[in-house]
Amino acid sequence: MLRPRIAPHQLGHQHQPLDGDELGVLCWNTQKLTLTPRFHLCLAGLMARFPTNLLLLQEAKLALNERLLEGWSYAVSPNIQTPAHLFGVLTAGRCAFDGIQPLLSRSRELRFATHKSQILTRHPLGGNAELLVANIHAINFVPHGRFHGEMEQLKRELLRHRGPLIVAGDFNVWSRQRWRYLLEFCRTMGLRQAVMADGHYIKHYLRQPLDFIFYRELQLRSATAIDTDVVSDHNPIYARFSL
Repeated sequence: MLRPRIAPHQLGHQHQPLDGDELGVLCWNTQKLTLTPRFHLCLAGLMARFPTNLLLLQEAKLALNERLLEGWSYAVSPNIQTPAHLFGVLTAGRCAFDGIQPLLSRSRELRFATHKSQILTRHPLGGNAELLVANIHAINFVPHGRFHGEMEQLKRELLRHRGPLIVAGDFNVWSRQRWRYLLEFCRTMGLRQAVMADGHYIKHYLRQPLDFIFYRELQLRSATAIDTDVVSDHNPIYARFSL
């Protein structure tokens, strides 16, 4: 395993803002299975059922010499690079990316000795508004103090933004201490939780849910966790907002 040297992106929709009346966001920890035919078949089915403007993947796997998602613009923040592949978080959309900011944790996970990655992307809305999207895979297998420190680094970046905000991903809040910190993090940012219908389908560990979509200055229309047990040990979660 190598520390990533590149953070690739493929942008083909720079003329297209996030306009229209609704915004669909699909968030999914794919357990490094994004190159499998089963993943692509499942994703096509999800897109048909849940209209999606922004796709947020954690533990995505990409081949260095191939595009992952045809017809999408995307940006990647990797945490692992091998001679043939990258692994990390990926945000995709059929819309313009006005800013891309990959983030890599300062700490390494004790079990795997790897960093964790996050990515911030900015997308134009109607008028002069801009949506900031934070795609998160929070660090695991470290003491609470290090988890807290990494989230504080993210919070400093997010506090610079004024306007609509989505913060989503796998937060690894499997303890009461981490969960209490996440609640305070959201309070400080003015974030609300998209509470999922069928929430029992969300991946849990030690009875705590791990995957969330939080939002600010958007109107939530619906949110659901989707039972999709053929790809990852995490199920996708989906939220639909009014713009």
